[in-house]
Amino acid sequence: MNDKPPVSIALEALGVPHSIFRHEIPVTSFEQAASDRGQRASQVVRSILFRIAEDEFIMVLVAGPAQVSWKILRKHLGRSRISMATEDEVLAVTGYRVGTVGPFGLPNQLKVLIDASVMTEEEISIGSGMRNTAIIMKSADLHHALKNSEVLSLVE
Repeated sequence: MNDKPPVSIALEALGVPHSIFRHEIPVTSFEQAASDRGQRASQVVRSILFRIAEDEFIMVLVAGPAQVSWKILRKHLGRSRISMATEDEVLAVTGYRVGTVGPFGLPNQLKVLIDASVMTEEEISIGSGMRNTAIIMKSADLHHALKNSEVLSLVE
């Protein structure tokens, strides 16, 4: 099986150095994902999709098991109501299934917010668009490649 993950294809097109990590056994937990990749949990970056208005979404990248503060996010966006995207919305907006989402190779350009925690790690892993496969890259390259992203503290 040599299909390249969509996130890898997108990164290659951008000239961003990265490597592909394929898990030997299906990932069932965050800790296992980190351990299989030889990383700490804080190096595993989750791409979370929020619905901020009818048909308007934003992606938040957060490191490790940290939870995004709804209060901080609402304040930053100037919105009183936001919700997490449903599985169907995630697939429709990103083209990826929940658990495989990465911030590259998306069918629609999404605004991306990067929690400051992501930038504290030099090497990180992100979703590849494929199950049990991750992309390993430098956080500086991630930030550089996401042209319109913003780095801010979104975790309480």
